Amino acid sequence: MNTNPSNEMALTSNTSNKKETLCIFGTGDFGRALGYKMIQSGYSVVFGSRQAQTSSLIPKDAAVLSHTEAAQKAAIIIIAIPRQHYNFLIPLAEILHGKVLVDVSNNLKLNQYPQSNAEYLAQLIPGAKVVKAFNTVSAWALQSGTLDASRQVFVCGDDKKAKQMVMDIVRALGLTPLDQGSLLAAQEIENYPLQLFPMWKFPIFLSLGLTAFFFFYSLTRDVIYPYVYEKTDFSFFIAISIPNRICPIVALILLALVYLPGVLAAIIQLYRGTKYSRFPDWLDKWMLCRKQLGLVALAFAFLHVLYTLIIPIRYYVRWSMNSRVLSQALNNRTDPFINTYGWLSDSYLALGILGFFLFVLLGITSLPSVSNSVNWREFRFVQSKLGYLTLILCTAHTLVYGGSRFLNASSYRWYLPNAYMLSLIVPCIVLVVKFVLIFPCLDKPLTQIRQGWERNPRYSE
Repeated sequence: MNTNPSNEMALTSNTSNKKETLCIFGTGDFGRALGYKMIQSGYSVVFGSRQAQTSSLIPKDAAVLSHTEAAQKAAIIIIAIPRQHYNFLIPLAEILHGKVLVDVSNNLKLNQYPQSNAEYLAQLIPGAKVVKAFNTVSAWALQSGTLDASRQVFVCGDDKKAKQMVMDIVRALGLTPLDQGSLLAAQEIENYPLQLFPMWKFPIFLSLGLTAFFFFYSLTRDVIYPYVYEKTDFSFFIAISIPNRICPIVALILLALVYLPGVLAAIIQLYRGTKYSRFPDWLDKWMLCRKQLGLVALAFAFLHVLYTLIIPIRYYVRWSMNSRVLSQALNNRTDPFINTYGWLSDSYLALGILGFFLFVLLGITSLPSVSNSVNWREFRFVQSKLGYLTLILCTAHTLVYGGSRFLNASSYRWYLPNAYMLSLIVPCIVLVVKFVLIFPCLDKPLTQIRQGWERNPRYSE
């Protein structure tokens, strides 16, 4: 098969100061934005188009040629067209032989095709070196200088030299290439832009489910029950009182759920006697989204603080306090100060303040900019040791608030306990199990297992 001179430079590195010519097939928004960025970075750019005529939308320093002419001028060709139009490349197979084809396409939905677009392109043009890149960068990010967008560019390909050439271009554009391996990773890379907060779905749906459950639960106890039995309208509780009850409940449960999978993992490792056996998928996914669970819990805790701060200015609270003062004045009596209640009230507030402070500290240290500045031991100390301390303080805050009401019959309306009583179930389970796990008879073998010791090698994989 005849080859042209341009094919001989397909896999040569650019060692001169002058950067090579790059070809872009496609004059759409992304192709134009990428071409403009490449010109800014010192590359010569030529566009391959069905209509070989210059448009006002094309960067002025770029040439527009036919696909055949454009392909002959560059060793690296960016394929910035949808997958359904790839067939026009088949007649160009001889010209594209030995070239580096960079597939930047995306699909409309996850796993739209059984085969990735990049692998499909490699099948159509078997003589080319196909590399997947740039599909996670938007035209807007390129035009705005990537100041307000992610700089990461995932790259994969079967030819190491071709992949290195593309990664060099990525760096020259001021972006950060991330090598994802062979072209088999293209399917996963193509799915990245279609995923909507993948690690946040479970925490958000769980928090919404808990919010809805406790809203209707509190509505039944605190609004419907008094209206049915006492003909008292407390419907205004929906605006402040019920949300201020829901927020701390959801925050406490979500915080406990951050540490529950670690406890379950420890139990599984003790049972199996090894750390080399995979956890169940549901536990793996749960552990991966613990950071997001904690941040959602912190958001609910913040709402609880804000709702609490406005309590003194509520009309219902001011009316209640004025009525109580007036009642004492008319009856010429003063309620005595009870020291026990003073201690309980101050302890309740102090525990809440300390718990919220540590909660915020956990949230701050989970941010990448902060976590990258501490070593693993420091990060583990904050997230584990201080995390459990936060859970203890927040649980104690709730217990002090109404621990004496557990045995009070009036707390059970329609046999339903106060909502905060339900919120204590998961945190108490986590703390009790964790307390058991720190006993030397369990902690020592667990530490050995996590250091690599195996009791029963048949579980290892």
